[in-house]
Amino acid sequence: MSEQKDKIVYIGTYAGENPEKASLPFVLANAALAMEVEAVVALQGPAVYLAKKGYLEHVFAAGLPPLKELMENFLEQGGKLLVCVPCIRERKIDESELIEGAEPTAAAKLTMEILSAKATLVY
Repeated sequence: MSEQKDKIVYIGTYAGENPEKASLPFVLANAALAMEVEAVVALQGPAVYLAKKGYLEHVFAAGLPPLKELMENFLEQGGKLLVCVPCIRERKIDESELIEGAEPTAAAKLTMEILSAKATLVY
């Protein structure tokens, strides 16, 4: 019988307009994954731009690794990246424009992730 893994959900609400706040959920999520804690990052509002192909090329926060690198590491380690469907529609982003590994998600799915997590943090 396998033990239930701890899980944390990070909700990101910032994109390139605030590179530091956009990067922090991925810094923490990568640390969680390294500690064998399941990590989910949900992008809402302007943060959905982070999941658009090509967007991360120019998002850097002083003192932190490039966000593109943080996101790639997060996905390679098995992190789950959820992207708000109403938010991308509002910004005229088609699901086909999302990076590989981004999972378009609505409220019910995110609510289930939050209910099954030990903690939820919003950035």
